[in-house]
Amino acid sequence: MCLACRNAFSGSVVAFPLFRRKITVQTTSHSFKRPKADLSILELLALQFPNADAAIAETARLAAVQSLPKGVVHVISDIHGEDKKLKHVINNASGTLRPLVEEMFADSMTSNELEEFLKLTFYPAELTKRVGEMLTQPEEIRAYALQMLMPQLELLRYLVSNFSLRLATNLFPAEYRELLLEMMHAPSTERGPEFIGAILDELVRRGRALHLVHLLGRLIRNLAVDELIIAGDLWDRGPRGDRVMDYLRLQPNVEFIWGNHDVLWLAASLGHEAAICTVLRVSLRYRRIGQLDEGYSVPLTPLEHLARTIYSDDPAEFFMPKGQGMRPNEVVARMQKAAAIMQFKLEGQMIERNPHWELGHRRLMHRINHEEGTIELDGQTYALRDNNFPTVNPDNPYQLSEEESACLSRLKHSFLNSQKLREQMRFMVGHGSMYLKRDECLIFHGCVPVDAEGNFLPITIDQKSVSGRAMFEEIETIVRRAVVNSEQADLDFLWYLWSGPSSPLFGKDRIATLERDFIADKRSHNETKNTYFTLIHESDFCDKILKEFGMEADRSLIVNGHVPVKVEAGESPLKRSGKAITIDGAFSEAYGDYGYTLVLETDRIVLAQHSHFESVEAAIRDGVDIIPKVQNIRVFDSPRRTRDTERGQRIGFRIEMLERLIEAYQENRLHERPVATTP
Repeated sequence: MCLACRNAFSGSVVAFPLFRRKITVQTTSHSFKRPKADLSILELLALQFPNADAAIAETARLAAVQSLPKGVVHVISDIHGEDKKLKHVINNASGTLRPLVEEMFADSMTSNELEEFLKLTFYPAELTKRVGEMLTQPEEIRAYALQMLMPQLELLRYLVSNFSLRLATNLFPAEYRELLLEMMHAPSTERGPEFIGAILDELVRRGRALHLVHLLGRLIRNLAVDELIIAGDLWDRGPRGDRVMDYLRLQPNVEFIWGNHDVLWLAASLGHEAAICTVLRVSLRYRRIGQLDEGYSVPLTPLEHLARTIYSDDPAEFFMPKGQGMRPNEVVARMQKAAAIMQFKLEGQMIERNPHWELGHRRLMHRINHEEGTIELDGQTYALRDNNFPTVNPDNPYQLSEEESACLSRLKHSFLNSQKLREQMRFMVGHGSMYLKRDECLIFHGCVPVDAEGNFLPITIDQKSVSGRAMFEEIETIVRRAVVNSEQADLDFLWYLWSGPSSPLFGKDRIATLERDFIADKRSHNETKNTYFTLIHESDFCDKILKEFGMEADRSLIVNGHVPVKVEAGESPLKRSGKAITIDGAFSEAYGDYGYTLVLETDRIVLAQHSHFESVEAAIRDGVDIIPKVQNIRVFDSPRRTRDTERGQRIGFRIEMLERLIEAYQENRLHERPVATTP
């Protein structure tokens, strides 16, 4: 067969020279050369860029994107279930939206108009609903929409200018994307007031004018922060960890760094019994029951039945919950105690089946002398302030009673069958990791475990001894594997991450829960922090950590949460080394009701300190806002560009692949095709 005929049958784009008119045949193949691995990869890229011009245009676009200002990254740690404050901090972009709005519209709006516009920007759904209930006439709705749309569009143009157009428009609501792109070009010489007016008239007629105002408000908020990073501990202490995760799942670009409370809840969601009991105990202690029964459809009836029967006469005075609720305090206290006893038993069983942890000294139930009312810990004997253990068999203290087994079986079934809990955990794992590197910041939750001399402490994972960065990366493997397979050993390891001495998410020698519950002598309550938390004040140690994770020691910053900064005592989050910062600002009301956001801007790194937040209702009614205290952590000589970031590195790799594709086209190793057009 001749070449022309062979090409015609194969579907290539061919011009037959014997005819006056060209006959074009659409190709579906890319190359007639012998198969090669690099061509196979390039063929996939060629599906998106079918000819050299398409690839060249994309490299030019990406090169221009590299010159744009880097995106603003916000890092928040240790939210601990404080859903209302988190929502407001996200809505006001950690306090960065207010000064921007005030600067842009100070000369064109009154103070009252500014406050109304800020309310709309922070709470577009709530405010437009309220306005829709107040305004009933079409002309009133049109006037309000016009008043808000014009500054919204101006603010939108400013925010979009800092993004690549493709990235920005991907955040536009799909149904209104084309309309918003048209509106962004108005007003102009060709597009006078009648252009926006015509759009508004149609939207008012269809009852969607306020809906567009709402969508624009949400879009502005989303564009104000390029990436939101949560540096661990979404649950416990605060009221609704489920709502925290609900709201985070709505954010356009969110990443998680796992904390020890997060892996505890993950283990519970996968049916780990000790983790389930721990989650229940902590939730009951702080009366955070709503997130379980209402949020995750985990009824506490089995535990309440155990408390009302087996523990019916127990005063449980040292288990009284913090706060008030519908259940009597005594009942909640007995429920908490019942959960705690099951937790201690199950932890003892788990430690016994994991001897490589070397935690035998933390199996405590058999150390109780029931006759004398004492317990032996670390060679010391302490008196128990509560010696009522109705479910404990002194001859087999780690065995669950029949009633406890029945209770736990039903609770475990509820955890395993909570669809919402399962979906949230999969989202957290799918969008999460043990550490991240962003804009010269090394971010992790707790610590890098070290000994007294600052040497990395090892941990055994899959029969391998790993430390430092390798430890973090092996832990990621186990976490993801646990979600898929739920093997007992992996679930046990999740518990170890929660409170194990060498866990980088915990960083203490023990968690003294039993001691605090049952022993009055506070000497037994001591928990010793890992040396890491002392050494991060030293510059040389910080350099060692940064180099271990592939960072430039002279320019980079270590960022961790986990240990609350004592704000009221005047403690500084920035360590003496100047190379490490702790951003656990006691976000939850149970911890102190402050909180931090580390804001990575183009020309500086800023720490924003948040205060108490009253309520969404107060924010909408009275304009109540959290105006943070701002502290510069780093100021750069020149603004950083996209090319200087991790996103810039990814773009650089993409440009390299496109250049290889262009070369393949030019050398005819891949055949070019026309770009498909919409008829």
